[in-house]
Amino acid sequence: MSVPAFTSVLFLCVANSARSQMAEALARARWGDRVRVASAGSQPTRVHPYAIEVMRERGLDLGSHHSKPVLEIDPSAVDLVITLCADEVCPLFLADVPRLHWPLPDPAGADPSLARDDLLARFRRTADAIEARLAELDRERAGVREDRE
Repeated sequence: MSVPAFTSVLFLCVANSARSQMAEALARARWGDRVRVASAGSQPTRVHPYAIEVMRERGLDLGSHHSKPVLEIDPSAVDLVITLCADEVCPLFLADVPRLHWPLPDPAGADPSLARDDLLARFRRTADAIEARLAELDRERAGVREDRE
């Protein structure tokens, strides 16, 4: 896959409560001021408390973040869209920009039987997966692609 040059990234999922919020925080930590990073959702709710907790474990603060509707994003300010939906229908972003799809399951899921520790583990796995994707994206931008097993 050829990764387009970009200076701004929009992470999209449905609720903008977990995956896209964590991706935004992790990308900002990785890229600093070199890349403008935002996140949004088609049906924004609130930032999930476990996303806040897992990012805090990594030294990142989501406490001031809020879920944003995709319609609030200026299409002219986005160079690359990364969708993070797995089983859900991913939100549309109508700007003519390159897109990547990282199908990650929603760590919040709808399983009421999961204990707090199990849910936190899901959020941690999701954060780890996002970190790995960001690292891969950096390698691809640099032209050093590692084959996946």
